[in-house]
Amino acid sequence: MYAVIEAGGKQYRVQEGDVITVEKIKAEVGEAVTFNTLLISAEGEVKVGAPYLNEVVTGTVVEHGKGEKVIIFKYKAKKDYRKKQGHRQPYTMVKIEALGGAAPKKEAEVAEGKKVSASMKKDELIAFAKENNIEIDEKATKAVIIEAIEAAL
Repeated sequence: MYAVIEAGGKQYRVQEGDVITVEKIKAEVGEAVTFNTLLISAEGEVKVGAPYLNEVVTGTVVEHGKGEKVIIFKYKAKKDYRKKQGHRQPYTMVKIEALGGAAPKKEAEVAEGKKVSASMKKDELIAFAKENNIEIDEKATKAVIIEAIEAAL
């Protein structure tokens, strides 16, 4: 079984027990991390997300560090201009513990069975709030509106 996850703008093919190097994550060594941007999952049959699957991949942070030094050298011929810089990209090593498993859903239900989800458009969320007599700021961002609706329910 394998999966393709997205982390730090890059895609990684992972299996249980793999140790991968991803862009730096704000997590302590030994802390569990979850990747909910699962693009492909293959266990017998291949499942492809559109754009993501409703599953998660969990892992444990092994270490933090810096990559190999990259030298940036700029110059202009015959102009006595030279500029040398170096860069070491920070990374986090993660050991993959488990593939699959359902992702936690961020939905709120109303007594009538209606649902609010992050996939709804801002106009739909405002209309939903008005139907259920929930006071919100219509100029707020979509995430703030969802939080206000969930808090009211």
